[in-house]
Amino acid sequence: MKRSGSADLPLHYGHVPLWLAERMAKLGKAIVEEILADQGKNTLLSKLSDPFWFQSLGAVMGMDWHSSGITTSVMGALKKSINPFTKEFGIFICGGKGKQSRNTPNEVLRFAELNGLAAQDLVRSSKLSAKVDNTAIQDGFQLYQHHFIISNEGQWTVIQQGMSNSSSTARRYHWHSPSVKSFTEEPHTSIYGENQGSILNLTDKMAQPLKAAMMEVASENPDKMLSEISKIKHLVMPRHHDVKAKDVDMKRLGAVLWLAQENNVNNFEELLLLEGLGPRTLQSLALVSEVIYGQPSQFKDPARFSFAHGGKDGHPFPVPTKVYDETIDTLQQAIQKSKLGQNDKIQAIKSLSKVTARLAEDFVPNGNFNELIEHERTNSWKYGGRTVFGKAKPPQNTQLDLFQ
Repeated sequence: MKRSGSADLPLHYGHVPLWLAERMAKLGKAIVEEILADQGKNTLLSKLSDPFWFQSLGAVMGMDWHSSGITTSVMGALKKSINPFTKEFGIFICGGKGKQSRNTPNEVLRFAELNGLAAQDLVRSSKLSAKVDNTAIQDGFQLYQHHFIISNEGQWTVIQQGMSNSSSTARRYHWHSPSVKSFTEEPHTSIYGENQGSILNLTDKMAQPLKAAMMEVASENPDKMLSEISKIKHLVMPRHHDVKAKDVDMKRLGAVLWLAQENNVNNFEELLLLEGLGPRTLQSLALVSEVIYGQPSQFKDPARFSFAHGGKDGHPFPVPTKVYDETIDTLQQAIQKSKLGQNDKIQAIKSLSKVTARLAEDFVPNGNFNELIEHERTNSWKYGGRTVFGKAKPPQNTQLDLFQ
């Protein structure tokens, strides 16, 4: 298989407050549950192995949109909310950060034995993926977390992350079992982290096939090699905390914002069941819908998804907890009704991503990006805005409108 890409992300420390962690777990469960119902287990594992989609998922869940903390917090939230339903979902998340990562083999063994899978082969895959990223690839990053996500059909995805104290950056590595032909010949679906220059990648005793491959590459036509290189994904997350217009696909974001206005929803027959939602919740729900149902090409700008529920550090704006709760409630109700054969609401949510994608094709941004962020921050207190620094407060020169 071919490594599908690499990406850079700043190393961030800190904790996820309980009020956000609980919401991340609920939203994560709802997103996973609908992906499983609509697209299946293999598609979920494939999405998790895509660094662009994974970063977008973290952003829509209210984490710092560009930081290394997304890996720990998202996987922690998913493990907490998914594993209690592993029998129903057929998905189990093993491992974690630090000591939890060392318990991965035991967790894999238990799940494999309960589901009649080749336990030792799966444990070997988990160990080899960590060995390759920590030893065979000497890129200056020391692994400190390892997540092994497995289905009851035997497919798996690995998401693991390494740290470089010297550069204050992290690198995330993605693997996906259907793509792994060899653990020593580019086994990743992605390596996510900052380019540190030339690295040594031939130290493992199983690296001989790689050397042969290098000789083959050397004899290839340069035009062919350049064509292949151009296919590799490379996501670069900037060090700046604030979200800038250059970080966002303004056509797609503008289409979401336009559609979210109450007077626009009723222009689309497939969205009529969503008319009762407020415009701010529709904005969030449209971005959540895109994460669930969108195509890979829609996740080239993960920063855009932070406009669903902001970020715990206040960028691009405080997390609107009231909107977050209404989004979770709307999605959960739609999923429960669909289980009873009432699919109208979930189909309307699914249509949100399709409608906004159509609108984005012809949408012309008006360039008021900074005004948008200022509007969100000014009104954050109305939506229960919170960050790790506290609750959002109304502007001092604004009188409270009791009828809002």
